[in-house]
This record gives sequence, structure tokens and C-alpha cells, in this order.
Amino acid sequence: MRQSPRRPRSARVRASPQRRRRTTAPKRRARKAAPRAVKPASPRRRLIGLLCVTLLAFVAIGARLVEVQGFDRDQYSRLGLDQRLRTVELAAERGSIFDRNGADLAVSVQQQTVWADPRVINDPVGYAAKLAPVVGVDENELRAKLGQNDKAFVYVARKVDDDTAARVRELALPGVDFVPESERFYPSETLAGPVLGFVGTDNDGLGGLESAYEDALAGHPGEVVVERDPQGREIPNGERRVAQSERGSDLVLTIDQSLQFEAERVLVEEVAAVKAKGGLAIVVDVQTGDVLAMANVEGATAEYPARPAPASAPNRSVTDVYEPGSTNKVITVSGALEEGNVTPGTWYEVPAELVFEDETGRYEFEDVESHPTAMTVADIVRESSNVGTILIARSLGRDSFDGYLRGFGFGQPTTLGFPGESPGILLPVSDYNDTSMASMPIGSGIAVTAMQMLDVYTTLANNGASRSPRLVAATIGPDGTRHDEPVAESHQVVSPDTAVAMRLLLESVVTGGTGSLAAIPGYRVAGKTGTARKPPYEKPPYKYVASFAGFAPAESPRLAAIVVLDEPRSSYYGGQVAAPIFSRIMQYALRLERVPPSTPASPARAPVPAAATPPTTPPTDPDSLNDSQ
Repeated sequence: MRQSPRRPRSARVRASPQRRRRTTAPKRRARKAAPRAVKPASPRRRLIGLLCVTLLAFVAIGARLVEVQGFDRDQYSRLGLDQRLRTVELAAERGSIFDRNGADLAVSVQQQTVWADPRVINDPVGYAAKLAPVVGVDENELRAKLGQNDKAFVYVARKVDDDTAARVRELALPGVDFVPESERFYPSETLAGPVLGFVGTDNDGLGGLESAYEDALAGHPGEVVVERDPQGREIPNGERRVAQSERGSDLVLTIDQSLQFEAERVLVEEVAAVKAKGGLAIVVDVQTGDVLAMANVEGATAEYPARPAPASAPNRSVTDVYEPGSTNKVITVSGALEEGNVTPGTWYEVPAELVFEDETGRYEFEDVESHPTAMTVADIVRESSNVGTILIARSLGRDSFDGYLRGFGFGQPTTLGFPGESPGILLPVSDYNDTSMASMPIGSGIAVTAMQMLDVYTTLANNGASRSPRLVAATIGPDGTRHDEPVAESHQVVSPDTAVAMRLLLESVVTGGTGSLAAIPGYRVAGKTGTARKPPYEKPPYKYVASFAGFAPAESPRLAAIVVLDEPRSSYYGGQVAAPIFSRIMQYALRLERVPPSTPASPARAPVPAAATPPTTPPTDPDSLNDSQ
């Protein structure tokens, strides 16, 4: 390998001064660019800085304190207080209900309700285990309630007795306290239950008069505000405010407790005897319209014997409708007398049956009992002739007949204003035809309440003037002031002469007709039997409603009553099963009201101001019955 010739050392060229300066110049510049050392700050300067920062912090804190304690003081005070205050509503004591003589029918008794604040309860399991056996509630449900720590109030047990409340106090559980509440009691238990109604757990009326007069009975609730510590204990000398509740008003009913009890007792016995599905009875003071008794009875079932209906049952005297049957014939006859079409002695040729045909079919109307061919209006009423009543209705005409039905109160509720009261069922006059003009005058094809039907007899007993019924006589305010309930104005439905004539006709029903079992020793009684088949009408076994309505004493009526039996099975005629109940209840009522016996004694039959022999030509020809009127 060939080597390059090495240059002699002496021949090396030395770098020029200028080149050396270029290579060393950067080093000198680097030395100039190096930072200079910082001289350490003195302790005095550090202390001054720290002091400034501290002063600024204290100024900020002071400004915030001024804002909180000065400008926003009230707001934060309220927030803090709200965390310690517990507010519990004080339920108002519900007003009492009395009978017409001041006897207690419904009263409120003060009880203790146990409640808890879950926010201060750390051991809901232990609390529930101790409380549940004492207050008689489900332990699991109580444990779930006490575990709701987002709530400040939960019920443990409502309205416990004094012994239970004392046992809860002995447990001394923080966060568990009491609030007074009233509980509703009915001293006579089920007496007039459907009339009085009932209340819920919160004492709000849920039925009957308790519901109808809720605004008057309920009163106005108050509240108690208590200051408590985080453990739920009341802070001594802490804030405590009590706004007292205002008691509700009392009700004074027209019901007589003694008569109500007797009506229910008699009705239970007879409903059981005739094996009826149920029954009802109403007694009214003719002079005032006051309802003295309104009894509802349920028939025997597999679970229990016949008994007064409980408070949870509907008041069927005004809520349920039925076909009145022959008790409705008094409207037909009263209308014809008022219009002057007939007199009690007017004669009719009354065949055994009448037949009508229309677009819906062929209908036969007949009498149950045989009777003479010629009958007066008085005979027709006394013997309860269906055919004869239809003849009288045809002389009256559909428009007039409809007017009297409505004039006596059918098709609209009574003035009682009872919850769920029915207006009854009545066809518009435009829908009347020959068949309806045959069925409605004898109480078929229409539906009424027992109260509506009794109003008809009360009107006739009151000389033809309507007497609106009422159940509440007065309210008594918390200050003891009595406020009498207004009485609806009466209006004349038929003239006094017509009413007197009808009273005599109805008296003959009891003295010598279908209502003989309604008689009361020593008193003249007027009334009418009723028997109506319940729908469906076509197929046996048939079911019936039996009734009797009337008043006494017939010469100067004081009391009116109606008895209705639903589906009696031993016998279904009103004169056989309903009339005896009327007699027993009315006899007790007359004695209770100290009504003097009738003088003179009842005549054998009502006088009939008519000719002694029938006319040759009856005033109404049955052949004309198919003519539209």
C-alpha cells in the first residue's frame, strides 16, 4: 500500500492570528452571556410579604362575615332555624251529630297518633323491632318507613289508645313523638248507619250525612311548631308555636233515636220472617216534613242473619228505585178527582181484564181478585182494582196524568240533598202510548224511591200541600250558636177537598180492603197496599216488591210512613207482609209522639157521596181505550 509522503514538521503552516481570533471569540461571548448570581432576599422582606397576604385573607373573611352576619343575617338565621324546627298539623276536632233530642249519634274522641322523624333515626331495624309489637303494626312495613331518611315525618300508628301511648313513651326513643288526633265513634254502633255515613282515617266524610255536611263538620286544622336538636329531642326553652285548630259545627238531625231503633228492630224481625232480600221503612212528621226514622235492613245471607245495614251500605231509601205498584194509584185517582172527572161515587163498568196492542206486542191487564162488574171509584181504590184504575186514568188523559206525577215530585230528587239520591225514572210525556197509559197509573213502567213515594202520602195528609222532607234540623257552631236549617216552601199539589176525599178513600182500604193488617187499635189509619213484579217480567220464578204507605190518625194526620220489602218469599203481597210492619212501627211512633187516639172510632168504611145504585151507562166505555189521548 502506498503511503502519502509526510510533510516535514518545519514545513507546517501555522495558523494566522486572524483564524485564532475567530475560533476563540465565541468563548468570550459565552462568558458575557452567563447569568449573574441573584443576591438572596432578606428575612424582613419575606415577613412583610407574608403579612400582606394574611391581611388580605382577613379582610376577605371579615367582609364575608359582615355580609353573612350583617346584611344576610335574617336569611341564614331562618335557614338554621328551619333545620331545627318540626311542623306537625293539628287535625280539627270533627263536629258531633245528635238526634232531635240531643242524643249522641256520632262523636269525636281525642286519641294519640305516634309519628317519627326518620332523619334522626340511625337504627330503623331496632326501632321497628321495639315499636311494632307495641302499636300492632307490621314490623317490615314500619322498618321501611323509618328508613326513609329523606323524610321528616312518617306515621308509626294512627289514633292509639291511652295504654298503647303510655307504652310507647316508656321506650323513650329519640325521634319518636305524639300528635293528638280525634277518632270518630258511633255510640249506637250501626243505628241509622247508612243515614249517618262514615269517615276515613283522616276524618274526612266518605258517605251519608258525614259526606253531605263535610264542610260544616270538618272544622279548620291547626299546627304545632317545635324546635328539636339533631337527635330529635325538644330543645328546652326553644321555639314552640301552637296554632289551635277550630272545631267543626255540630249537626242536629230530625231523626229520633228511639223510633229509629224500634223501626230497625221490627224491620229485622219481619225481613227474617218473610225471608226477604232486604227492607226499609221511613216515618215522617206530616206537619213539619221532618224524617223521624229511616231504617235500612239487609236480609239473611250465608255469612250473617238479617241485620241493620252498615254505614258503608247505600241509603236505599233515597238511592234505590223500584216500581211502586198499587201505592201509585193514589196519584191517578187524586188527579181525576182534582180535575172533576170523577167523584168517589162515580160508577164504572170494570171487566175482568183489558188487552192492549202496540208495536212492541200484546199486553193483558187484569185484577188479582174477582169483583163485581160495576164498581165506584171508592170500590176501585178499596179493592185495588188495576182495571178500574186504568179506566180512571183514561178519563184523565196523558198530559194531565203526567202533570200530576211530576207535581207530586216524581222525576226529580227530593229536597233532602242526600249523596247519591236518585230522581227516579219517568218517561217524557211524548213517549206515552196506550200501553204506558195502562201500566203507569197502576205503578208499573215507572221507578221511584221510597222517599218520593212517601212524599205523595205526606202531601195528601197535609191537605194537598207538599211538605218537603228534611233530615237536618240545625247546625251548632263552635261558639254554641244554633242555626236552623231553612225549610223549603210548600206548594199546593191538589186542593184540600181532594185531599180530604182521598183520606176517606184510603181509610176504607184499611177498614175494609186490602190493607186491613195495617190497622192500629184506637186510631183511624189511612193507606194503600202495593205489590209489583220486578223485571224481568217474562220468565218465572218471579220476584216482587211489597209495600204499604199511609198515615194516621186519618181524620187529622200527624205521622206518615212507608214500608218496602225487597223480594219477600213467604208471601209477596203488600197487604200481607208490609202492612203489619207499618202497623207495628206506626203504633210505636204515635205513642212516642203522644198523639191522642182517634175519636170517634173508625167507621166500617169511608163514606161515599154517590148514588146508591149504579147508572145504566158507565161514563167510560172500555171499547174506547185503544184511542190515543
